[in-house]
Amino acid sequence: MKLKNLFLFLILTSFLAKAQEGLPVYQDYLSDNIFLLHPSMAGIGSCSKVRLTARQQWQGVENSPMLQTLSVNVPIGERAGAGMTLINDRNGYHSQKGVQGTFAYHLDFSRSPATLSKLSFGLRFSYIQSQLDETSFDPLDFDPIIAGIIQSKSYVNADFGMSYHYWDFYAHATVKNALLTYRDLYTRENESPNLRNYIFTLGYNFGTDYSFQVEPSITFQLKEHTAEKVGDFNMKFTKKLDDTRIWAVVSYRRSFEQGTIQNNSYVTPVVGFNYKKMMFSYTYTHQLDDVVFKDGGYHQITLGFNFNCKPERYHCDCPYVNF
Repeated sequence: MKLKNLFLFLILTSFLAKAQEGLPVYQDYLSDNIFLLHPSMAGIGSCSKVRLTARQQWQGVENSPMLQTLSVNVPIGERAGAGMTLINDRNGYHSQKGVQGTFAYHLDFSRSPATLSKLSFGLRFSYIQSQLDETSFDPLDFDPIIAGIIQSKSYVNADFGMSYHYWDFYAHATVKNALLTYRDLYTRENESPNLRNYIFTLGYNFGTDYSFQVEPSITFQLKEHTAEKVGDFNMKFTKKLDDTRIWAVVSYRRSFEQGTIQNNSYVTPVVGFNYKKMMFSYTYTHQLDDVVFKDGGYHQITLGFNFNCKPERYHCDCPYVNF
């Protein structure tokens, strides 16, 4: 194996646990796409939603991580919702493709049609095909664990989540990768079947009227096998102008592990707008640590379209439900 390929292989392998967890947890959910993170949000809005995302890390680096997703979620009647997500993720020599199917049920506790008080449950099943491309490795550098082919394995997993909305307050909890599943792409001695990730989100929408909103929120992750703890601290600002909503987010992500490669911190600004049924956002993530692989940040574009929209139902500043 050439030296530069070996170096890149080692660097990217350090991110392998994230690449193998199915859909990685980035700040996609801040770009009007909370369904990607919490399955209980399927079909909860007044519109059916389609979202297409494209993410590129370390711009200009060959075989750098990249991710594309295509998701759709729709209401079913008054109390249910369903969704589907397609995933294409590449991380160096490792890649994965997958499909996720989601069903959610929403219990309404409100005493009037205009009052928001809703408890939701969501279940998501994932089918993931992982690949390891060894065809570009130098065959003259003999290594018994390298076959020089594209190795491919498939596995299934499931997420379970709950959400609660009360007027402008919301809370989400999701167990991601709840099943103990071996991927079998590598030897079992080098991997764990435990990919469980516990994700919690709390937020509140402040606004004296519907024209301007301030939304602070936090998202906390706990990965069971590695005990890694990650927190996102977010602030979102939204301005509504006739048929257009303009919004901006600043997010700070911090790992609470000390003395390990996971001790990372990131700042992520997000800007976007909704015009009638169309949606667009741009996300940029910059790593703040002293030692980084490359100074270039991570770029993401999200395109969206809403359809089958109903009139706003609830008297609250709650865009995830009213839009």
